Amino acid sequence: MSKKETKKGFRLWKLPLYLIGFVLIVAACVLLFLTVTEYRPQDRETLTVTAGAEKKPAPGDSLTLMSWNLGFGALGDNADFFMDGGTGVKTADTARLESNMAGFLKEIDLVKPDILLVQEIDQDSARSEGMNQYLRLATHLEGYSASFANNLKVAFLPYPIPPIGKVDSGIATYSSFAVSSAERIQLPIPFSWPIRMANLKRCLMVSRLPLEGSDKELVLVNLHLEAYDNGEGKIAQTKKLAELLEAEAAKGNYVIAGGDFNQIFSNYDKNKYPQQEGKWVVGEIDVNQFSDGWQFLMDDSVPSCRSLDQPYKDADRSTFQYYLLDGFIVSSNIQVDLMVTRDLDFVCSDHNPVIMRVTLK
Repeated sequence: MSKKETKKGFRLWKLPLYLIGFVLIVAACVLLFLTVTEYRPQDRETLTVTAGAEKKPAPGDSLTLMSWNLGFGALGDNADFFMDGGTGVKTADTARLESNMAGFLKEIDLVKPDILLVQEIDQDSARSEGMNQYLRLATHLEGYSASFANNLKVAFLPYPIPPIGKVDSGIATYSSFAVSSAERIQLPIPFSWPIRMANLKRCLMVSRLPLEGSDKELVLVNLHLEAYDNGEGKIAQTKKLAELLEAEAAKGNYVIAGGDFNQIFSNYDKNKYPQQEGKWVVGEIDVNQFSDGWQFLMDDSVPSCRSLDQPYKDADRSTFQYYLLDGFIVSSNIQVDLMVTRDLDFVCSDHNPVIMRVTLK
């Protein structure tokens, strides 16, 4: 073999090393970028409350609350999602996003809630074409106060293929009553570096509504608890939620926590929607870890969530896993008059909205 052929063979032999080196450099750059740009919220942060409502609720008043996980406007009945066993990443184009948003607004107008708690709502994300869903709802709900708290804010999510890209998402509370303040309270994060950087930083949004003729407050807690941890995160987050609720109730305040718990309350039968093999398994909140008097409310006549392992439209409905994930926890000084899940056949979101009507005792 000539020297020229030997050198050529040596270069070909080194080519895989060059490729491996290139991949490692790119991976290191991505990790560095995510580390530098990581969303690092404080344990407690004051949130902006947009001006809107001025009236105050009073003891004896009845209120209608609505909670809905909007699936960032992209998880309608056409969608499956890779995190839940499907293959979809970008699951809606602009037309479908607009259609889903129109469906949200139509249902909200039908219910006319005094208070709306929303989860998985985007401000500026690649997965929802940059649509500011929070502002769209705030503009539509004329006369309502509004506040937003991030729980996922990543400059660029590099996975899967094609990548998710930029995400600016969170939870939002809209109120037809005056809100004196709103606060973001960070929940325990069950993930460590580097997984933590591109994962949700879940939180509680605490909104305080002054009451007419009373020194007490109506305290609203909007939440979207952990889904994909090994169980320890759910336990830690639920403990922090319980501590907050107990402290507010001890002050004599009226307290309502609502949203997507990603768990079922233990006072409901998990077997109402039997677990299917290979599907995401729901956790459970043990209601006995709370003091007596708290009311744990879900509507088990209708599932509040469906699995995203396949599109829902025109599919065999018996092949889906259904869940009870969405509901409310209510203090004993509030009378619950109605609790119902609206069966919308998961057209606009993989979650159905839950409605509760209460009277402040």
